[in-house]
Amino acid sequence: MSDATAAGGRSADVRRMTFDDNALLAVLYGNHDRNLVRIEQLANVQLSARGNQLAIAGTADDAAVAHKAIAGLYERLKRGLSIEMADVDAAVRFARTGGADGGADEGIRTRRRTVQARSPGQRAYLAALRERDMVFALGPAGSGKTYLAVAMGVSLLLAGKVERIVLSRPAVEAGERLGFLPGDMREKIDPYLRPLYDALHDMLPAEQIANRLESGEIEIAPLAFMRGRTLSHCYVILDEAQNTMPMQMRMFLTRLGEGSRMVITGDPSQTDLPGGQRSGLADAVETLRNVEGVRFVRLGAQDVVRHDLVTRIVEAYEARDKKTKSDDR
Repeated sequence: MSDATAAGGRSADVRRMTFDDNALLAVLYGNHDRNLVRIEQLANVQLSARGNQLAIAGTADDAAVAHKAIAGLYERLKRGLSIEMADVDAAVRFARTGGADGGADEGIRTRRRTVQARSPGQRAYLAALRERDMVFALGPAGSGKTYLAVAMGVSLLLAGKVERIVLSRPAVEAGERLGFLPGDMREKIDPYLRPLYDALHDMLPAEQIANRLESGEIEIAPLAFMRGRTLSHCYVILDEAQNTMPMQMRMFLTRLGEGSRMVITGDPSQTDLPGGQRSGLADAVETLRNVEGVRFVRLGAQDVVRHDLVTRIVEAYEARDKKTKSDDR
């Protein structure tokens, strides 16, 4: 691919890209040019393809973003990687923030897929997961807190770096209590733990999940089942941690044993605790903020990788919360 050439003034730009492998262009552009259409929408540019050349028209900043995103996606294809719509979104997101595209990352290898960061915040999160034995990930729904944590745990398990994965959640949501739910204990707790199962099924074949659950290599249990245990040589995830109480959080954190890692994920804005009780997540963030070896990663609306509407919803709620705090002062 050649370097881009610019035309126009400071406010307008036309960049031209030339590609050296025509076989990759159909994949780069997508069916019915859907990838190009998506880039036009996200980067606010106009794209025009002719032969092995692509013209990018827009403001100087927008054209630069589109150029960088397309170049990153093309390099991804040259490395033999595939492109999905989420990869297109990620490439524009990274280009907009001045970073390299998500395809530049090594990624987390699991049996079914290689999981990569799709935003700068997720990249920082993955770095923390690799470097620290205890990581707190705080952020809104859809920012990848649980998904990336599960992917890292599966990768370490497959590589033999941990002996087990332990996935846990507090069984407190929307005012429901286990004792009032129908069925035996497994039937009572499964609905609360379903997001963890869903993430696992993206990483491992169903038969392997069943076998590893049976052997104890993967354990999924409510937080209450952690009391009195020492979790050694395993990868432990506490999901929805905003729904813990301070004593529960303290109990969980002190289960960390030799050769283990812990990831605690939660959305501080979505606490379901009754009666205005203090969240164990908020308490831990305040108590442990200066403890060496503990890493806090804060994800935001810009890291949401679900439907575009989810990002806008998160931003609307964040703006409302900021206004409320400002009015209360």
